[in-house]
Amino acid sequence: MSVPRGVSAAAPWTPAHNPWLIAGVVAMSAFMEMLDASIANVALPHMAGSLASSNDQATWILTSYLVANAIILPLSGWISNTIGRKRYFLSSLFLFTASSVLCGLAPSLGMMILFRVLQGAAGGGLQPVAQAILADAFPEHKRGQAFAIYGITTVLAPIIGPTLGGWITDNYSWRWIFFINIPVGIVALFLVRQLVEDPPYLRLRTRNRNPIDYIGIGLLAIGIAALQVVLDKGQEDDWFGSHFILTLTLISASALLALIIWEWFQDAPVIDVHLFRHFNFLTCNLMMFGFGVMMFGTLVMLPLYLQTLMGYTAESAGLLLSFGGLFLLMELPMVGRLLGKVQARRLVHFGWAAMAFGMWFSTQHMDTLISFRAGSWIRVLQVIGLPFLFVPLTTVVYVGLPAEKNNSISALINFMRNIGMSFGTSIVTTILARRAQFHQQILVPHLTPGDVYPTESLQRVSHALFYAGLSSTDALNQAYGRFYQTVITQAYSLAYIDGYQVFAVGASTFFVLSFFLKGNRPHAPSGPME
Repeated sequence: MSVPRGVSAAAPWTPAHNPWLIAGVVAMSAFMEMLDASIANVALPHMAGSLASSNDQATWILTSYLVANAIILPLSGWISNTIGRKRYFLSSLFLFTASSVLCGLAPSLGMMILFRVLQGAAGGGLQPVAQAILADAFPEHKRGQAFAIYGITTVLAPIIGPTLGGWITDNYSWRWIFFINIPVGIVALFLVRQLVEDPPYLRLRTRNRNPIDYIGIGLLAIGIAALQVVLDKGQEDDWFGSHFILTLTLISASALLALIIWEWFQDAPVIDVHLFRHFNFLTCNLMMFGFGVMMFGTLVMLPLYLQTLMGYTAESAGLLLSFGGLFLLMELPMVGRLLGKVQARRLVHFGWAAMAFGMWFSTQHMDTLISFRAGSWIRVLQVIGLPFLFVPLTTVVYVGLPAEKNNSISALINFMRNIGMSFGTSIVTTILARRAQFHQQILVPHLTPGDVYPTESLQRVSHALFYAGLSSTDALNQAYGRFYQTVITQAYSLAYIDGYQVFAVGASTFFVLSFFLKGNRPHAPSGPME
């Protein structure tokens, strides 16, 4: 449905309340959802024991949330246009808070999965709607600073989540990782109700509702749900060696292809696929997908490396990650201000270059003897480019498109980032498993009696254990065991380096692609694309 000329993208409109207050409130709401998406990971074994389930069964607590969240994300723009953005945001906040209470009280695994589905569905609307509210509340030349505040939720929540979840679980109970949402949700509900309002074009649109596209919704739900399960369970089930994964992949591909074709010819589609005809929109979404892959991929890799190969506790690994988080907090406001002076694509150039350098540096300096300080600086180099990607991409994706598309734009770019995060986790787990096997096959043949160094080392270890009080047989067996463990550690260490190499190549590719982005006019409040 077209918007009348009297209510166009160019019509001046400002919210009744201070937009910076609005930015703080919606960012707080989005932060709560992003935190909850990662905070439950470390508490999974505790949940499994408390709910009388196996660890494999308990993983559906995470998968169910991700599936529901992924389905709602791209739908959030259509829902906002249909029932009103403020009404949808308030409904999502209320349902998210209520389902958090239910998750904390869940008596069984089945009930927990049901409540997590509700929580994921509610949370799926918070991120894109918060971003759309900011896009309308601020003029174009100030959006960068507003999105820098929103960027804190996206970049820091996944870093803080596992550490906070581990601390709460160890010191209190896993149920409190859900109960902490209650006061935040209540305060957010009150403030959103008081401060947020829908712009005129959106109020007019909700009064003239289009018929519901049931076929589009059905195809989207089937395609995204199947894709999310494939990404979450693929490596565990040996990918296409599993009939289950292969079947879901075919279902997902068929449903998503049919969705694109169907939505292309609809007057009121649930997914505005026509937006992808705009080169900047398409490129920004592709880069945001890559951003999600690398941000979450490295967030998974480094804590695993520290805990499985170097013996760090979850709390110590979280402290190491938090050092990079401090740099992000300092960078985000600076990037927001730079967007008012420098073309966004210049910042994107720097972001991908910094990301590529950080990944390359990790391949050169990651080993099992690094100190806490060295590991902290490696993490800083891995993430120092993230604000130069997230904030400019989130800002420039709106440039040149009418304001009435803001809901759809924010829904799609948030969806691309989140699905990229799921891909990132799958890529990391697959690389680590497959490349560790490869390196082990390369290393083991070198441990033969004909090789002098391994033989002498084995004898020294065996003799040391013998003089420590073990029998000669036990000493030799333990020496072999320690040598094999060393081989496994080395194989996995090389696999992590391979993972960083893949990300370095990916970041370098996006760096080249960033030169094809069109430039915006940072000094012009509503300047067109150049």
